[in-house]
Amino acid sequence: MEELNRISPTEFKQADKIPVTILLDNIRSLQNVGSFFRTSDAFRVQSIYLCGITGTPPNKEIEKTALGATESVNYNYFENTIDAVSQLKQSGTKIVAIEQAKESVYLDEFFPQPESSYAFIFGNEVFGVAQDVIELADIILEIPQFGTKHSFNVSVSAGIILWDYYLKNSLNLRSKPL
Repeated sequence: MEELNRISPTEFKQADKIPVTILLDNIRSLQNVGSFFRTSDAFRVQSIYLCGITGTPPNKEIEKTALGATESVNYNYFENTIDAVSQLKQSGTKIVAIEQAKESVYLDEFFPQPESSYAFIFGNEVFGVAQDVIELADIILEIPQFGTKHSFNVSVSAGIILWDYYLKNSLNLRSKPL
């Protein structure tokens, strides 16, 4: 691990983060929750908001996939997802629901603005992002798919979204704000 030049959890806590919060709306799988922590650590996400039935650390099932990322990534728990979204909106964060919906924008058409902060909301593995949460979103973002299945695993979606965000900001690609 030393050869990979990884920072410690303490150094992670002090390091600059990307202006992104991950919000989990009633995620039922503890392994998926752990995967979100691990991916959030990899991209230096500001925080994870765990909402509703979403499991919280400490939990051995979360740790199976988090592999210690619960020690580095900041997280908060909210009983109600709407309360979490309201708090983020009040701070000026742009709310982005990751969902297939009539008003959605395909990921390749989304260009995050470097001066803005974003909250990416990922929903329940069966039901998706709750409709009352979608109604509060500034943007509904959809990952295009071309196969026979109608969805990605929710934690895979997080990897796709965060990688896209990273590429667009690191390459300084800009378009009109969404």
